Amino acid sequence: MATFNNMDLNLLRVFQAIAEERSLTLAGNRLHLSQPAVSYALGRLRQIFDDPLFIRTKEGMQPTPTAIELAKPISRALQAVQDALRYTERFDPATSTRVFRASMTDVAEMMFLPDLCEILTEQAPGSRLQVEQVAPAHLEEALRTGQLDFAFGNLPALKPVTHYELLFRENYVCLMRRRDGLPQRRHLELDEFLAMSHVLVESAESSHHQVENSFRGLGVERKISLSIPHFTVLPRILEKSNLVATVPLRIAKLFQSEHPESFVSYQLPVEIPTVDVTLHWHQAFDNDAGNSWLRQIFIDLLQQYGRSS
Repeated sequence: MATFNNMDLNLLRVFQAIAEERSLTLAGNRLHLSQPAVSYALGRLRQIFDDPLFIRTKEGMQPTPTAIELAKPISRALQAVQDALRYTERFDPATSTRVFRASMTDVAEMMFLPDLCEILTEQAPGSRLQVEQVAPAHLEEALRTGQLDFAFGNLPALKPVTHYELLFRENYVCLMRRRDGLPQRRHLELDEFLAMSHVLVESAESSHHQVENSFRGLGVERKISLSIPHFTVLPRILEKSNLVATVPLRIAKLFQSEHPESFVSYQLPVEIPTVDVTLHWHQAFDNDAGNSWLRQIFIDLLQQYGRSS
């Protein structure tokens, strides 16, 4: 039977590592423990909770229903201990070796990550930033449990459950290869827009779904000739075709600055609502000195982009 007196905090760390890695070997590597030590700890956990907890399968160590139920409270308990210990530490960016974790899309990585890395190299050379692309449905839990420090993007579902800061509002434009026969004005007429063949960037971020929903709501049915999952390959596709893409204004400006003779952008022929780009963190980390420090860097840097557009 599990009681407070017979529970070792390190056993909970082993439980969490196995639950996330699905492997005794990987859990040991993560915790710098040998596989026999991890197996011994798992044996103790099984005795304490009177359950196998993890079953070895071809796909790895699969959690039992009991382990699935235990995963969240154990994660919260470990995070609470970590938060308590942080209050004893004075955060100094110049000497910190802290690992910060942020979720951002490929658009954000292209636009802001280079400048952010430059600032971190200057101010916190010993720290590390780990960038991930986390599914929107999992962001709230990742922020709450400390698996993520920040989430960046158009994330309206997070607003009721996190603290956030509006960074800027984004407009969308139509981008294509510069070539003869294109309109000389700054906008496209609807019939011109509909006559073109389009690339659809099927990003997981909600802002792109919002744009697509706006088109559908206005009855605008484009001819989609190509669908891709992210923006990184888009410049080469546009350079080598007559395809066009509806993209965030800042992405269009980035592509045009990197290839000044290659691309031209136009205002869309219909009104598309702007999208809010926000930075999110969990309220439990409001007073965490490291979180607060990096949060302000994010806000200062990205609000500057908003003012410059």
